[in-house]
Amino acid sequence: MNPNSSTNNKKKIINDPVYGFVSIPNSIVFDIIQHPYFQRLRRITQLGLTHLVYPGAHHTRFHHCIGATHLMSKAVQVIRRKGHFISEQEERAVMLAILLHDIGHGPYSHTLEHDIVKGISHEKISALFIKEISKQFKGELDLALLIFNNKYHKPFLHQLVSSQLDMDRMDYLNRDSFYTGVSEGVIGSDRIIEMLNVVDDKLVMEEKGIYSIEKFIVARRLMYWQVYLHKTVVAAEWMLMYILRRAKELSRDGHHLFASPALQYFLERDIKIEDFEKNAEALNNFAQLDDFDIMGAIKVWQFHEDTVLARLSKGLVNRDLFKIEISTEPFGPDRLEWERQMVQSTFNIAPEDAHYFVYTDKLVNNAYNTFKENINVLYKDGRVVDVSKAADNLNISALTAPVEKYFLCYPVEIRR
Repeated sequence: MNPNSSTNNKKKIINDPVYGFVSIPNSIVFDIIQHPYFQRLRRITQLGLTHLVYPGAHHTRFHHCIGATHLMSKAVQVIRRKGHFISEQEERAVMLAILLHDIGHGPYSHTLEHDIVKGISHEKISALFIKEISKQFKGELDLALLIFNNKYHKPFLHQLVSSQLDMDRMDYLNRDSFYTGVSEGVIGSDRIIEMLNVVDDKLVMEEKGIYSIEKFIVARRLMYWQVYLHKTVVAAEWMLMYILRRAKELSRDGHHLFASPALQYFLERDIKIEDFEKNAEALNNFAQLDDFDIMGAIKVWQFHEDTVLARLSKGLVNRDLFKIEISTEPFGPDRLEWERQMVQSTFNIAPEDAHYFVYTDKLVNNAYNTFKENINVLYKDGRVVDVSKAADNLNISALTAPVEKYFLCYPVEIRR
């Protein structure tokens, strides 16, 4: 027997900068971490282009998934200790579900989610990856897929993976705070996990943990404005989106663009969910795609003969980002038309190409969404109440309304 394939040899320890030493609990988790699909997450940044604002934010989806799996292990032990039965098979399955919950992310995470493929969320692609890996492992991930898709008869297991109080959020808030240096995002994940319980197969938070939950919701609100929706990050990510859209337009018009085979596949096609489901080609190409494909191409595209693609690419590579204005009111059509005319005259481009340089849209910050599965608080007398009604320290109900702002991006050069 090869000693490298022994079960004992697979119980590794990872030194995580957020939690310290993290153990790989069993051999199947080790094997999935070693799988090429999962190793790809080392090459996908957790926060897209946020490092252009916060230089330390170079951590990856690989980091995050390992961390979330560590927290899941702790949550399972807490729930068991409180008298709720979770079999070894269920524990293994929920650990695999959280480990693979982000495996469907494409390059630069959320930034290009709707530009690489059309109408397919990363969650759907994650489910397709889990299904494919389960085939390769002779059905060992079938239960993990049921939990991931919320089709298992114990809903609290899915809630630990995906809800408004899941191990995903527990990890990314602390991890993103650590790597960006934004301390407002730090939450008491250990205490929150310790206060978890289950009522009628649904996840609840014990009353003693309510202040930790309030801080969790406020921290999430602050992290969205300071990090995830930071205006400079928004400007950079929209530039990236429009670079890819221009590249797709040129590619379909017969222009030759430098690209890896995997990127070329998606530049030439509008891939939809049906394409993933009917053959393995789409999923196989997606599995080869990461941040390196995109940035490697953009570095070459900055010298392309197409003025639009070259100018956008050069701006992103050199961090010569668009100016962005934020407003509580939408920017009107007259303002947009004026900006586009300025772009046309400054860059001497065709009117139909001006939209590649002027963007406007809405930013929405919704820290706690009462229309989704709620965070419920368990009182000592057995009552279960939504946290927005149970909180007495902060007015959580005020945080349930989404805050909307509008932005307008345009090149700095048109003001010079």
